[in-house]
Amino acid sequence: MTENALRVLMIAPTPYFADRGCHVRIYEEARALTRMGHDVCVATYHLGRDMPGVRVVRTPPVPWYRKLEAGPSWHKPYLDVLLLLRALSEIRSFHPHLIHAHLHEGALIGTILSRLFRIPLLFDYQGSLSGESLNHGFFREQSLLSRLFKAAELFIDRRGDMIITSSENGRQELVKKWGIPSEKVVNLIDGVDTEEFRPHSQSEARRTLGIPDNMRVVVYLGLFNQYQGIDLLFDVIALVKAESPDVSFLLMGFPDTEYRAKAFKMGIADVIMFTGRVDYDRAPLFLSAGDLAVSPKISLTEANGKLFNYMACGLPTVVFDNQINREILGDDGIYVEYGNADLLAKTISSTIHDDVLLESLSIRVRERADMLHSWSSRSLSLDAVYKKLLAP
Repeated sequence: MTENALRVLMIAPTPYFADRGCHVRIYEEARALTRMGHDVCVATYHLGRDMPGVRVVRTPPVPWYRKLEAGPSWHKPYLDVLLLLRALSEIRSFHPHLIHAHLHEGALIGTILSRLFRIPLLFDYQGSLSGESLNHGFFREQSLLSRLFKAAELFIDRRGDMIITSSENGRQELVKKWGIPSEKVVNLIDGVDTEEFRPHSQSEARRTLGIPDNMRVVVYLGLFNQYQGIDLLFDVIALVKAESPDVSFLLMGFPDTEYRAKAFKMGIADVIMFTGRVDYDRAPLFLSAGDLAVSPKISLTEANGKLFNYMACGLPTVVFDNQINREILGDDGIYVEYGNADLLAKTISSTIHDDVLLESLSIRVRERADMLHSWSSRSLSLDAVYKKLLAP
């Protein structure tokens, strides 16, 4: 370790690493900090796989719990107790300078440890706890469970010594809705490793996936669920098929069993290629098979990390027009009215046949990723937050 290096205990109450959004943020933050010379340890669940360059410690195995996808679960309370005990053990040997807690459950665990050991706590806020649970259908708005979750969320939000958010929308929500002092909240949006995520040969990518070179391909990479807009995307695919039958969709992610069946039922299976879950290190090659990317995410409480990977791979991207997407894509995104499936379909059909526009946007989004969104620059910002948190 260098003279100014810190020991950082990250708490990740999730089956890390499972090739999805919040896991990418955890991994890239930890890896970037490690490259700067800091000593980072990630404490997480028994599930998932270790990633190169980052030390991980795990809870004891729970054989009956195998859930890798996002979303709330009634199993989480006892899993989080196990994670608390594992993190407690690690603190005694690791002696971290600070705790960097991801997600609300991680911040609650971090609060206990922070008070016990008098260690500063940074809360990495990636979306509303109650908002995410509503998105997943875990409870109904105004139900007793909803009120309990909101009370718990407010309690946890107020415990962190500092909070970083993955979007300006998240920062504003904490300050305006939850009453967190603005000086405690810093917006640190996601980023991308532009050395790993870069354009590959489209021909090579298509050979790997068995896609003809002359096909027009729209790509999606991410979780398959309602709040990511996948159900809406299927309606869009049906509309695009009717208008532009030469366009196909490469859908990469999980869990996809239900959606494969839905594609057959809707009569659109012939224009969709499913890959299932894609390993993080294979994602840049697979993304390079596309001409155009789409993110129909309808949740307004979470960031949209897949956009960074699209950009770094030089993919022009069609998204709904909202603050989160504009914060990432700026003037280089292709925006349509929020939730408008008809307009999204028309925009995809017209854009994917405009070779001049596609080439221009491909260059621009890659340059934007390089200049504004690399993890090397994000890590400097995170390091500055650490120093502020630890200042006397």
